[in-house]
Amino acid sequence: MKLAEALILRVDTQKNIARLRDRLLLNAKVQAGDTPAEEPETLMRELDNATGSLVDLICSINRTNAATLVGDKTIAELLAERDARIAQANILRAFLKEAANKVDRYSTKEIATVSTVDVAAKQHELDDLAKRIRQMDTKIQELNWLTEIV
Repeated sequence: MKLAEALILRVDTQKNIARLRDRLLLNAKVQAGDTPAEEPETLMRELDNATGSLVDLICSINRTNAATLVGDKTIAELLAERDARIAQANILRAFLKEAANKVDRYSTKEIATVSTVDVAAKQHELDDLAKRIRQMDTKIQELNWLTEIV
């Protein structure tokens, strides 16, 4: 199985677990004398099996990511760098939005505010960072479809 397939299966398993949760909650109580639409014990066994499958999938994915080298880095290291750069880009995007925000003064007696950075230059840096993130993501996606799961 390819890594990408395992990732898709992981998402499907997580969705199945969420559905089992909802079904369990719907069958947690009934009126006295009634029976539940689905047997909670059966649903709990299904949940246990699905959770076990999810654990196995996540462990296989993590082992594969840690063992697969791409140049001098593993897939796990590429993922960590991409996630950290995404967080950095989100913070910079919010900062630049605030820095670019003009505050209108109603009179000359009001205190003027000015940006603490060259917004256009920093936006260019953010664009470069976003491009690097897209390139990393493309490489990771490619590796996901080429790498066999461990």
